Amino acid sequence: MKSTLPFALASALALSLCVAPAVATTPMEASNHATHAQQKDIVAAAVAAPSLSTLVTAVKAADLVGTLQGAGPFTVFAPTNEAFGKLPAGTVDALLKPEAKAALTGVLTYHVVAGNVDAATLAKQIQAGGGTATLTTVQGGTLTAKADGMGGIVLTDAKGGTAKVVAADMRQSNGVVHVIDSVLMPQ
Repeated sequence: MKSTLPFALASALALSLCVAPAVATTPMEASNHATHAQQKDIVAAAVAAPSLSTLVTAVKAADLVGTLQGAGPFTVFAPTNEAFGKLPAGTVDALLKPEAKAALTGVLTYHVVAGNVDAATLAKQIQAGGGTATLTTVQGGTLTAKADGMGGIVLTDAKGGTAKVVAADMRQSNGVVHVIDSVLMPQ
């Protein structure tokens, strides 16, 4: 007998993301209520979100601003300041040093997928994959996405670490941003 659980989870996720709050609670959410002509690019939207200031600092240190302001489309899994705070002491400071630019670039581009993968698309990919979807990152590694059983999505990185999508579908002029609660690490 074929299980309907993956379909039910994907449907619940898609439905929960379609029922957005009437009032924006973060700058990135506020930017999504703007008209298409007023939408910001991914970098401008991140700069406007205080909870993503560490990510913005890292993107600048890695010289990725121009890339992420490009036409895209890009799907960015954006770690919050608190996510960066979960890393071992000194990790962020070490990655921000000029001599660590290549490593920082690798970590950051591991959070980017080419194309426009919104939550509904990701839910369909998870369903089609029998409960998981594999995403190839711009860095060249892969992330595994699966439903968390409560209407959300969890990503697993190459080292077995996980990050939960805490805010999905922040649409920008050149892609979509999903905010996550942990930093994903490539192999």
